[in-house]
Amino acid sequence: MPLAKKEKKIKGQTKFKIDLTNPIDDGIIDIKKFEAFLRDRIKVDNKTGNLGNKILIASDKKVVTVTANIDFSKRYLKYLTKKFLKKSELRDWLRVVATEKDSYTLRYFDINNDENEDDDDE
Repeated sequence: MPLAKKEKKIKGQTKFKIDLTNPIDDGIIDIKKFEAFLRDRIKVDNKTGNLGNKILIASDKKVVTVTANIDFSKRYLKYLTKKFLKKSELRDWLRVVATEKDSYTLRYFDINNDENEDDDDE
């Protein structure tokens, strides 16, 4: 009996949002630099700078929206965001947290809670 061929699912348009409210309010991150970083680094067909009409990147005042007309992984966006934070030397203070099925938020690590726990032990 021949093996059945797998049918490819044609996905519609997917939108992912990255909320940069906290770092932008503090003046740590420039949203234009982050948007440019994503434009330069996102790969389409294993090539950078090949976005075309397949992937659109737009930014509001504090939110970057990535709209993909092809299969696109939310995890890949998290990877690129963490790479940007490392490049900007902010990886020690900020983390990328999934808030919804299609969005990420940059939040600060809770450093104050760790210090208070250390004081209780002494």
